[in-house]
Amino acid sequence: MTRRPFAPKVVAANDLLDGDAVWLTEEDTWTRDMGEAELIEDEAVADDRLLFALGQANFVVGPYLVDAKATPKGPAPTHFREAFRMRGPSNYPHGKQAGE
Repeated sequence: MTRRPFAPKVVAANDLLDGDAVWLTEEDTWTRDMGEAELIEDEAVADDRLLFALGQANFVVGPYLVDAKATPKGPAPTHFREAFRMRGPSNYPHGKQAGE
């Protein structure tokens, strides 16, 4: 069986208290702006960063690795699901959408 080549990743999760989508930064903090997330280009480092995130249960729930690409504004999603999560809940305006 042939493995797919490793694609760059970011660590995503949801904020424990308000449920917003958050991403892990290089400084071991969580941001609501995916463009500020750490873009991980090594599979072993991605696994280590995910283990770190799993230990952050006081701050986030459900951390996982997400495919991302480098852009001039920082990491960006490569899949519509993450692009959707960046905008916040769609059922009614609150959180990130309240200011729009």
